Amino acid sequence: MRIIIALFIVLITSGCGFKVVNIADLNNFNIAEITTDGDKRINYKIKNRLLFNSNNNEENQIVVNLFTKKNKAIKEKNIKNEITKYRLSLLVDVKFNSINKTNEGQFSVNKGGDYNVASQYSQTLNNEKKLIDLLANELADEILERLRLVNDL
Repeated sequence: MRIIIALFIVLITSGCGFKVVNIADLNNFNIAEITTDGDKRINYKIKNRLLFNSNNNEENQIVVNLFTKKNKAIKEKNIKNEITKYRLSLLVDVKFNSINKTNEGQFSVNKGGDYNVASQYSQTLNNEKKLIDLLANELADEILERLRLVNDL
């Protein structure tokens, strides 16, 4: 009896019709050109991530303009008035224009994070670089998601 019940449960749950969506199939556009302005390191990372995820076989080509702004502020100080944490925020203004269609528009994406000040200055710079890499990847993913939504219309 247990075997029949287990077999029945397996058959019901395996035939649910759920299909895993491949994110690469959702990229229904080709980024023909990217122009950048602002922080060069952040723009380089975002640009490479966007071009890597662009589908080169698509007819829908778009031109993307990126303007990046980095803002670094003091978040915490200790009792000796020494800085212990910095707050880093990245703002990217994206303007896009479709070559084949009449779609054009703009949007802004903002990400922020904190990093600690280490005892050595070089380690503090490494902490900042790691945070910039992480935030740039998150920004690129969010830009891709927004471009997917716009190009579906």
